[in-house]
Amino acid sequence: MKIKDILKNNKVTVSFEVFPPKEWAKLVDTKAVIAEMVKYKPAFMSVTYGASGTASGYTSEIANAIAQGGVTPLSHLTCVNSTKEKVDSVLDELKANRVENILALRGDVPQDYDRGASHDFYHASELIGEIKSRGDFCIGGACYPECHPESKNRVEDIARLKDKVDCGLDFLTTQMFFDNEKFFDFREMCAIKEINVPIIAGIMPITNAKQIKRSVELSNCTLPKKFERIMERFGENPDAMKQAGVIYATEQIIDLMANGVNNIHIYTMNKPDVAEQIMKGLSAIINEQS
Repeated sequence: MKIKDILKNNKVTVSFEVFPPKEWAKLVDTKAVIAEMVKYKPAFMSVTYGASGTASGYTSEIANAIAQGGVTPLSHLTCVNSTKEKVDSVLDELKANRVENILALRGDVPQDYDRGASHDFYHASELIGEIKSRGDFCIGGACYPECHPESKNRVEDIARLKDKVDCGLDFLTTQMFFDNEKFFDFREMCAIKEINVPIIAGIMPITNAKQIKRSVELSNCTLPKKFERIMERFGENPDAMKQAGVIYATEQIIDLMANGVNNIHIYTMNKPDVAEQIMKGLSAIINEQS
């Protein structure tokens, strides 16, 4: 099923993200994670592309495992260090495996990347055009509630996002954020600029204090005082931090839903127990709003 059709129903949706292993031998462990997560009936599950140096083939394999579990898969696809031939081969592979949904991303720029050299892609908008030319895919994109780190300011960032959406995106998923007011402001600016595709709010439960530095770098997000106090109080106690992180994320989601945000994407970090705890914390709320 295409994600744009799932989102059309105007019902509450909660989806999960998983990432592939670094080694093929550990693929069975990732499939075991998926087998647990599909039990909680997410609206869809996304799988990251080539994370931590893995091969794209892992992504297709995991997408297949998600589909076999009865859940719609969303395959990430990055382009910054790929050739047109490579991208086309991945698209052909996804099509052959009946994967209909793609999250089109530029990807992290390698440290030794030569912007002046000849490349087929640099921006996600270029990748979107290639995907559209290769088949009837449902295409999503990423956005930053607190501004893309390479944008000069919020005005420029929203303008670039509008251009990307106009290339043919069907929906957007945000990078993680920890302050819902930042998301509400972002949503309002998108509406003003007539960015009218569904915006899925991306939430990451911080269950380990060591996660936070990298998470902030990736998403360009700020930490509210409330969350900083949680880190100060529980950061040295892994069990307490995990519990506090799950509760904080659950409270974030409840507040989002109360303010009319129906679509939530959880960056689960391949932790089925975290997904389970959040879904249990939302069970009656999801049922009430569905």
